[in-house]
Order: sequence, then C-alpha cells, then structure tokens
Amino acid sequence: MANLIAQLELYLPYAFVRYALIAGVMISLCSSLFGVTLVLKRFSFIGDGLSHVAFGAMAVAMILHVTNNMLLMMPVTVACAILLLKGGSHTKIKGDAALAMISVGALGIGYLLMNIFSTSANLSGDVCTQLFGSTSILTLRPVEVWVCVILSLTVIVLFCLFYNKIFAVTFDEDFAVATGVRAKAYNFLIAVIIAVIIVLAMNLVGSLLISALIVFPALSAMRLFKSFRSVTVCSAVLSVVNTTLGILIAVVGGTPVGSTIVATDIVVFVIFYGISLLKGGKNR
Repeated sequence: MANLIAQLELYLPYAFVRYALIAGVMISLCSSLFGVTLVLKRFSFIGDGLSHVAFGAMAVAMILHVTNNMLLMMPVTVACAILLLKGGSHTKIKGDAALAMISVGALGIGYLLMNIFSTSANLSGDVCTQLFGSTSILTLRPVEVWVCVILSLTVIVLFCLFYNKIFAVTFDEDFAVATGVRAKAYNFLIAVIIAVIIVLAMNLVGSLLISALIVFPALSAMRLFKSFRSVTVCSAVLSVVNTTLGILIAVVGGTPVGSTIVATDIVVFVIFYGISLLKGGKNR
C-alpha cells in the first residue's frame, strides 16, 4: 500500500496525469447524468452506434488533415443522433435497423479509409487507440482539456436547467406532451447532448467502450435506488469515482486507460448487484 501511494505521489505532479483526471472526471460526470435517461428510455444502444459514427468521422478528419478532429466529428455525430432519435415509425427503415446500418457502415468505411489514405507509420496503434482509448486521454493538450471542461460544464448546466422536463420526457413522453411539454424539442436537446458526450468520451475510453461508460454507472445505481433523482446522483458519484480509480490504476500499472475504467465499472456493478440480492433476501 505504501508503495502504491509513493507511485501516485510520483505521477500526480505530471501535467498529463492532471489533465487526464480533469477531463476524465468531467466526461464521466456528463455521461452518467444522461446515461440514466438513455437507460430508462431504452436508448442505451445509441451510445454504441454513435461512437462508431464518430470513429468514421474521425477517420475522415485525419485523412483531410483537420487540425482539430472535433470540428468534423461533432457536427456529423450530432446530425446522426438527431436522425436516429427523431426517426419515427413512419420511416421505411426502423430505428434499430437504421442504427445498425449507420454504425457498422461508419466503422467499416472509417477503417477502410484509414488503411487506404493513412500516412502514419503505426496505423494499428492509431486504430487501437481510437477504438479502445489506450493512451489518448494521457496525451491531451491544455487547449483540449479546456474544450472538454467548457463543453462538459455546458452539458451539466443544461441538465440542471431542464431537469424537470428531461424527467418528464424520460418517464412518460405521452403524458408530458399532454401537459404541454414540448417533448420533441427536449428529445432534440437530448440527442445533441448525447452526441457531444460521445465525441468527448472517445478520448477517454475509445469508440468501442463508450456504451460501458454511459450504461454501467446507471445500472449499478438502479440496483439500490428507485427514484430518478437518487439514481442520477448515485450514478454520477460512481462514474466519477470509477473513472478516477481507472485512470490512476492505468497510470501506475501501465494498463490501457479505457479498458481499465470499464473493468472498474464492471467490478462496482457486480458489488452493487450483490448488495441488491442481499437486501432482497433480507426483505423476504
């Protein structure tokens, strides 16, 4: 234990570790807040689909030598999120099929383009980093950290401002519409915010592991709490703690950051699931 503390004291003064912790905490907080909404609305799968879209956009941005990948990734991912969440039953291709087509197509085309046009000497390493978040969170520049913090704070403020409306749309959209809530507008807002979170989270856990960052804290919190507010608060706390532990373990142990964070989320979920079983047994 003393050796572990000594290693943490050795690494924490480095700027790249502090940047990773700041960005990781902000991204995980945003993901957990809207992760509860996505789970309850049964939109959990959309995080995985949009992450593939973001990967495809990132590949195109790299080929075009765009200095900041977000300039292309953000609008493309937002546009796809709006199309997927607002595509109603009147469309010829239903939502789940459309998501599968867009996500798999974007992932495949993105990887193909990277292979054809990439000038990188380590293409496999670049792809692995983008897919699994191997080390990208540890290579953030100060300007990227500031962008992450500003966008994350914007997401948190929007969630707090429209908490009641988001709550209403999440639990009973038809009733919300009947009471005068503009459900379509708030679904549009949710779609845009989820896309922003997806793009931000790619630096943390990679495109293939984003769903875990969004879903696991919410599911863990739901094992012990029942109200929307309690689940949201617990999910936020768990997400921040898990991400912080995951980053520190990855830095000290030399493991991939994204995978380590997901492993931490899984361990916490198993613990919470076990506690819920014990509580259920005592209540019987």
